[in-house]
Parts: sequence; C-alpha cells; structure tokens
Amino acid sequence: MDQFFAAVEQRDHPELRGKPIAVGHDAERGVVSTASYEARRFGVHSAQSIQVAKRLCPQLIIVEPHFQKYKEVSAQLHEIFHDYTDLIEPISLDEAFLDVTENKKSIELGVDIAREIKQRILETTGLTASAGVSYCKFLAKIASDWRKPDGLTVIHPDKALDFISQLKIEKIWGVGQKTAEKMHRMGIFTGLDLRNTSLSRLTQEFGKMGQVFYDFSRGIDNRPVISEWERKSVSCEQTFESDINENAAVTIHLYHTVLELVRRIEKNDFEGRTLTLKVKFAREQTQQYDKYQDFHQITRSITVDHVLRTKDEILPLAKQLMQQVEFHSHPIRLLGLGVSNPGSPSSNGALASSQGAWCELELEFEPWPDSSE
Repeated sequence: MDQFFAAVEQRDHPELRGKPIAVGHDAERGVVSTASYEARRFGVHSAQSIQVAKRLCPQLIIVEPHFQKYKEVSAQLHEIFHDYTDLIEPISLDEAFLDVTENKKSIELGVDIAREIKQRILETTGLTASAGVSYCKFLAKIASDWRKPDGLTVIHPDKALDFISQLKIEKIWGVGQKTAEKMHRMGIFTGLDLRNTSLSRLTQEFGKMGQVFYDFSRGIDNRPVISEWERKSVSCEQTFESDINENAAVTIHLYHTVLELVRRIEKNDFEGRTLTLKVKFAREQTQQYDKYQDFHQITRSITVDHVLRTKDEILPLAKQLMQQVEFHSHPIRLLGLGVSNPGSPSSNGALASSQGAWCELELEFEPWPDSSE
C-alpha cells in the first residue's frame, strides 16, 4: 500500500489531504510510523524521530495512530487477495506476497491479476496500492516499491539481470545502512558490483548472508510463498519518555514488561523456554564510557527446562538477567522481554549472554512503522 497509515487518515479526514502529515505520537521520543508524500518532500520518513521530523518540516501535522482502523483495512485487503489465491504470505499490515501461478480465476498473466487487485482495492477502500510482478520474491518486492505511488512494475526473467545490474546496493533486500557502508568500503555500489564479487569474499565478510547476496545478484531466490508459519517467539518492549537508571524505576518497568509479556503469551498460547532481556542505552553525554556508544543495545538470555508462562516463573528470571546489566552509570532508553525456543527442553538450564538479533513476530501488529514508502 502507498503511505498506508497516512493514506487512511487523509481518506477519513479530508482536511488533511494534500498536507504534510506524520502518523505517530507527538512526544519527546515519539517516532514517525508513516509520513505522507507531502511530508516526504521535506525529508520526513518512517522510523524517524518526531522531533527531527518537525524540524525538517515546521508545518508538519502530527496525527495520532488508529491501529484498529488500519487492521480493519488490512482485513479488507486480504479478503480481496483470497479471491485470487490462498498462497498469501503477509510481510506487514499492508504488504504481502501472493503466489498466483495457479489462481482461482484462471487468469494467465500475473500483471493482469495485479491490475485487477489494484482496481478492487481502490474501489473497496478508496486507497491506492503499488504492485510488483516477477518470478521470485526478491524481485517482486523491489518491483512493488519501484513506481510508488499507485505503481505497477513487471520484471521479466529475460530482463532481470540487467535490472539488478543497475540497482543501487541499498535497494538489495537485506542490505541495511551498516551493510551498505561495509559494501561501499569493498567497492560494491551496484548490483553489478555485487555480482562481480566472489562468493568466498562475500561469505568471509557477511557469513551466511554472503550466499544470499551472491544469489540475489544473479536473480536467484527459491524461497516459496509461505501461507502458514510457526511462531518462533513472543516479545514486547517499551521506549521510555525519560531515561531510567534508578533501581526502583527499573524494577517497576521490568515488572510491567513481564505482565505485558505474560498477556501476549496467553493470547498466543505460546510455549517457550528461553527468556531474553533487551536493553538499549541512552546517548552518552561524555566520552568517558567508550563501551556504551549512542543507543548501544545488548541482549541477555537464559534457557530453562520448562515452559515459561506465568509472572511467577518469568519475573525472577528477568531480575536475574537485569543483574547482569550496568544501568546506574548508563541510563536505559528501552527495555524489552521476549520468550522463544518452543522446541524440546535443553538438558540443563543454561545461562548465556547474547548479542543476537531481536525478533518481533506479532501477527496482531503493534505500533511499528508500516512498510509503505
């Protein structure tokens, strides 16, 4: 969808149409969920600080999000999708992969299905959507973002390598800011540069992702559209209005985070044996603490031999993990907890430290930025 949250607000509030708006909570640490195209001309974008956005665009209108309404529109989208195929893999609230190789309407060309779906979305919701059509998920995703808003892009197999060759490396799926910077230092700026880099060099620099980048640069992506998936984790987190470093404040926030985690575990009927604590530290005001740079993030995990379900089971473990965190001299900006590891129990309760990735796999979508750019 195009500027999804913002488009819904402009549809329902005509006075906002044609004006620069950002959907998000107008607070010191509020974050832009979605910016309208009028706001993007000023450099406002999703995941950006509200305060930065207002400096970039002084006339910016901040609109509080209405997530239940966005979910209702998302349900309308999926009703339309299911008229064509049941092979639907949601990416976010407003975006999904559809495998229409064999579709319910026996339409031969994917581009014709895309046109029809776009028209039905407009008639049903009053919103525009952009679609990408190709032979694999990697290229379909890039194509869907290519001609926003209200775009339709087809990448034919015969044209795929030429298309990829001209892509800026930042457009390659999985290449974030830090990876792009590293690739630039390696002399990789385009898809063609990536294709001309050996597999051994890519795996040396990027591990398992090196194989992925190697394949993507050659138009290879064999991942199927997965309509059913197994939940791997349940998690929750909170960014504080003010940094916290007092024992009492940390204990209170940890307690409430545990309660929210228990609620989500019950809601999703999830069984996991690993508890992970996530802490993001505040921006340092001095150079004294080199170990903790701006918004440095750590995780700490513990695995036990039984399923974690209740507050009485989780809270003591959360406190144990928090004891490993030095927060008195390094105030906390964000605190999160997650339960994972739904497999069989380990042979013993192992305590571990981790710098690994944090996964948020809620299907009941929480207030995160939407994916429409």
